[in-house]
Amino acid sequence: MSRGPALGAPAPSDPLSRERHRILHAVQDRLEDVASSAVAVMRTEIPSYALQDERFFDDVRDQVLTHYRMQLAALAGDRDIAPEDLVFSRAAAMRRARAGFALEDWISAFRVGRQVLWDVLLDCAGTSAEAQQAALSLVTPLMRYVDFASTHAAQAYVEYQQHVVADADRERRDLLDQLLAGAAPTRGPLLAAAQAYGIGPHSPMMAVVAVCVGDTRTGDLTSAEHCYATSASIGIAGPWAGRTLVVVRHGEVVAVPVVRTGMDAEDICAHFEAVQRRLAREGTMLAMGISTVAEGAGELPRAYEEARAALDLVPSGGGVAALPRLSPFDYLALRADDLARQLVDPRVRALLEEDRRRGDPLAATVRAFAEADLNLRLAADRLRIHHNTAHYRLRRIEERTGRNPRRIADLLELLVALAIRDGAGEGGDHQ
Repeated sequence: MSRGPALGAPAPSDPLSRERHRILHAVQDRLEDVASSAVAVMRTEIPSYALQDERFFDDVRDQVLTHYRMQLAALAGDRDIAPEDLVFSRAAAMRRARAGFALEDWISAFRVGRQVLWDVLLDCAGTSAEAQQAALSLVTPLMRYVDFASTHAAQAYVEYQQHVVADADRERRDLLDQLLAGAAPTRGPLLAAAQAYGIGPHSPMMAVVAVCVGDTRTGDLTSAEHCYATSASIGIAGPWAGRTLVVVRHGEVVAVPVVRTGMDAEDICAHFEAVQRRLAREGTMLAMGISTVAEGAGELPRAYEEARAALDLVPSGGGVAALPRLSPFDYLALRADDLARQLVDPRVRALLEEDRRRGDPLAATVRAFAEADLNLRLAADRLRIHHNTAHYRLRRIEERTGRNPRRIADLLELLVALAIRDGAGEGGDHQ
């Protein structure tokens, strides 16, 4: 590696410049030791550096020494520093980023190097007024060099991280595409990625599809930014942070959580419902559909279509439709179309709409009566009302609708009408 320029200009004639020249040459004579001191301080003050081996510190020392020589040349006015002079530093930044070092650690190394060099400059200057003035005149060019060099290093970090993020996004999309084709990867990078998420050919999985329906802070509807922000929030949330495959795909956020040992479908549903509520509190409104469990990659395409279909059950303002929580009866009622609603007897429809405005006491009684297996006394106890009140409500329903809740066929019709009414109220205006 190039060791950078050395000081070669003859001593200047004016006193201040002569003092600067003397100080810089004194520092140059000690430069090997100064670089070693800087590395020792970095080793002590930067925790991630302290864990490295001697080969790493040989590289760091080489970098520090090259920077110091470049700085001394700049301070002496021998040359201006150009971006091409810092190719060695950009390469080192890439190595650190690739090895997993945080950008702040790299910047801390610059700070340590600057401070050690400055301390040596002051030590070499001495205590005379002329020497102190000469040392102070070096502050601005020293800071200018450090800012210039650290900015280029930061740019190298950002470029590398963008490259890594783009590669990771592409890998996740490729993995999801293969899974949605019904096959788990069997070799190569996609197999490694699948294993990182706990996904195998026979792993029980679920599909979650989320779409952004608005932002209460800005009024904006779905956008690419919303999708990527949502995917990040889902990916880092909860006990499975970083272990759930989450991909932005065709305007959707698709997650494939694995049903791990000790978990069940309800745990998955509760987790994603909590994520949806948290994002709603923060202003991002999501519609989220959750599938039933797919027993292996071969069933994941079916699960994905289920999750997308479940989105049709979510109100326009957002929410969660979790299929594992629905009975077939609930699902069919929520999927009812306009024709099914028209088939509800107008008398039944009118009574249920009126009952909703009054707080749904009749609806609650019908449901409790069905759940109590037509035991009206038990239903009344569960509703915490007198059983005579329960009798009165059933009689009122029969008088208004012509349906006797004590007859199975009539009770079933009332329950269907209720489910259709509630489905229309909660899931109307679908996306």
